[in-house]
Amino acid sequence: MTEASRSGPPASRRVVVVGGGIAGLAAAHALATAPHAPEVVVLEGADRIGGKLLIGEVAGAPVDVGAESILNARPEGVGLARAVGLGDDLCHPPTMSAGIWSRGAVRPMPPTVLGVPADLAALVRSGIVSSRGIGRARLESVLPRLRTGADLDAVSVAAVVSRRVGGEIVDRLVEPMLGGVYAGHANRLSLRAAAPQIAALVAAGPSLLAAARASRRRADTDDTPVFAGIRGGVGRLPAAIAATPGIDVRTGSTVRRLERLGDGWRLILGPVPDPQVVEADAVVLATPTAPTARVLTEIAPQVADELRRIEYASMAVVTLAYPKPEQRPTGSGFLVPPVDGHVIKAATYSGVKWEWLGLRADALVVRASIGRRGEEQVLQRDDRELIDAAAADLEEAIGLTGLLDARVTRWGGALPQYDIGHRGRVERIRAGVTELPLLEVCGAAYDGVGIAACVADGTRAAGRVLAVLDTQRTMAP
Repeated sequence: MTEASRSGPPASRRVVVVGGGIAGLAAAHALATAPHAPEVVVLEGADRIGGKLLIGEVAGAPVDVGAESILNARPEGVGLARAVGLGDDLCHPPTMSAGIWSRGAVRPMPPTVLGVPADLAALVRSGIVSSRGIGRARLESVLPRLRTGADLDAVSVAAVVSRRVGGEIVDRLVEPMLGGVYAGHANRLSLRAAAPQIAALVAAGPSLLAAARASRRRADTDDTPVFAGIRGGVGRLPAAIAATPGIDVRTGSTVRRLERLGDGWRLILGPVPDPQVVEADAVVLATPTAPTARVLTEIAPQVADELRRIEYASMAVVTLAYPKPEQRPTGSGFLVPPVDGHVIKAATYSGVKWEWLGLRADALVVRASIGRRGEEQVLQRDDRELIDAAAADLEEAIGLTGLLDARVTRWGGALPQYDIGHRGRVERIRAGVTELPLLEVCGAAYDGVGIAACVADGTRAAGRVLAVLDTQRTMAP
């Protein structure tokens, strides 16, 4: 067994971040840029960093084949991009209007709050929901007032929304929204954890529809762009973070075991015949729940058990290039309700949504998402079959033909499912981790799956570690 040597001055503290996805890199950046920064080592098992942020090439142009936008409405993600020198490359979609491919046509999306209608008249005009579905939604006015004291983590999104405004609203508006975020289903996802926007409507009471109208009126007065991108692709962000002075990134470094070592930690990695040891004063575990549970099984078995209960869904991104049409599609794309039985669950007109891509590509680039929880058989098709299925759906939906180029990017087990009880589970995980000195967990499995949420969680974990290290430093003789 070999022991990895420490670099830097002898008194330097070392923090090891396990996992080089966006949460782990955000933690590493916060650690490396702090006053009295410790030595920071990032151990990533794969041969690249970035996790679900990745740039590929289609029709000769760079495109995001993983996450392709950052929530701009909260500051953490765009703030980190600015901090690592990408501020001048931040950009915003010229339009965020989207459609729903429902009942045989791509129809304009009416104002909603995560699928809860904010304007029934606009919903009627859209044709997304049948007259029967509209009538059921209107019945909310005669239903008993909403009860706002319930545990909203103990109920599903579908249970609350369907009870108030009907199952068709869930099927044709809420489900496609949640499918785009989690690749999950409304009847299993926790209202509080997976749909906090709708939970806020419930808390506002007494009517879900009235609360949605009020929420949209407030939102319409804010002209801050909802999303941001990065020219050349959001996938540029990981390398920019890793270039921060003081961050030592080591790919191909799978941590197999974590052991307590006095007041610090010992990490065992590498192949079993020739293991390596890395010692650390503190550890941040920024890996998915399965590998996190594996290294915590012996030192925190109850935490490991809770981690294993968080399930994941798989999906694929099919990026396609078509001859530029004389009239480009309007809006940023469309969502697809699972009830209609199509293969794709969403399509983004990437060359329209991101002007830099429209200028750099000699084609119209469209991104199709495939795969929801429980649809593993769809993802078992080979790449050619997935491309053909996506192209057939796009031709039927908006008439695109003449495919020039395409690529499939598979994201197996990529999206954590915030099932009923998720918030309680996360609270128990965090409480258990708190009992382990100078150990933190972070990532998409806990408080949010988007880039901004992951950056916030990684920064939070780093802050907790730094607070303890600073206390130890000030108390040292």
